[in-house]
Amino acid sequence: MSEALDALLRRADALLNRLEAVLPQPLVAPDWTAAVAFRYRKRGSSARLEPVRHLSTIRLADLKEVEPQKERLLQNTRQFVLGQPANNVLLTGARGTGKSSLIKACLNAFANQGLRLIEVDKADLVDLPDLADLVADRPERFVIFCDDLSFDEGEAGYKALKSMLDGSVAAATDNLLIYATSNRRHLLPEQMKDNLAYTHSERDGNVEVHPGEAVEEKISLSERFGLWISFYSFNQQEYLTIVAQWLSHFGLTPAQIDAARQPALVWALERGSRSGRVAYQFARDLAGRGINQAPDDPAAAVHDAGSGPAGGVTANVAAPSDDQMPEGLDHV
Repeated sequence: MSEALDALLRRADALLNRLEAVLPQPLVAPDWTAAVAFRYRKRGSSARLEPVRHLSTIRLADLKEVEPQKERLLQNTRQFVLGQPANNVLLTGARGTGKSSLIKACLNAFANQGLRLIEVDKADLVDLPDLADLVADRPERFVIFCDDLSFDEGEAGYKALKSMLDGSVAAATDNLLIYATSNRRHLLPEQMKDNLAYTHSERDGNVEVHPGEAVEEKISLSERFGLWISFYSFNQQEYLTIVAQWLSHFGLTPAQIDAARQPALVWALERGSRSGRVAYQFARDLAGRGINQAPDDPAAAVHDAGSGPAGGVTANVAAPSDDQMPEGLDHV
């Protein structure tokens, strides 16, 4: 009888363990000293904050040609860290222009003053109230970071973020801000039918009686961010300045950087973009391919740089003449 009872208890214990694994678990505070940045991760019904072990080392000085945007975000973050009033921030604009990098650089600049960052995916924004409660009594200053944010109509995260920014009956704690990046200024897709709805048709009984309210709803979320910071595509000279910055970061000499001018333009032409991201990718490619091995043919080296390999340009090779490059390349 005793053996049967023991077996029954073991099976019951195993069953309870399995049930606990699938039942919702309360969010538990992590070791806040383990890192300065955390990721919110949700697996099934369980969620936790994971410390970021290998944090991006990008610094504010690494970001070029975005000085006005840098100063505005830096000032807002400084106010926040000092306990002064500050705004939630929406960074919008052209892709690859440094929106996310600027937030990471601000974290590195203010981490030793108590700034902490929590990265949250769009799908998990419904849990923002839980995160706010978790950090409410902490002495650190927390930025909720939402990268590449955009919504389709009807997504649950849209309503949750809207309420969290301004609208919940619970007041937001003063040690929490939301920084979001997006290629869309209004975060929701805007369609021509939103404008066409103003033209009422006798054949269509589905036209809204108050179409302006539909448009208002689509811009209401972005308006709840107190600070908008816009980023714009770089012109050729700005792009080359960023290329030079990253090549210098990777240890290239001024002569090597000057020789890389035309290959950098070819690289941007083939990528169809003169963004900071493209400049960084070109610099990594050039620095990683062994810049100290001179090619046999300088013209071939430039051609190779444009078609993918950018390692042919070295300090031992003079910059190619204009007649070796496609006509009008300086005006890419």
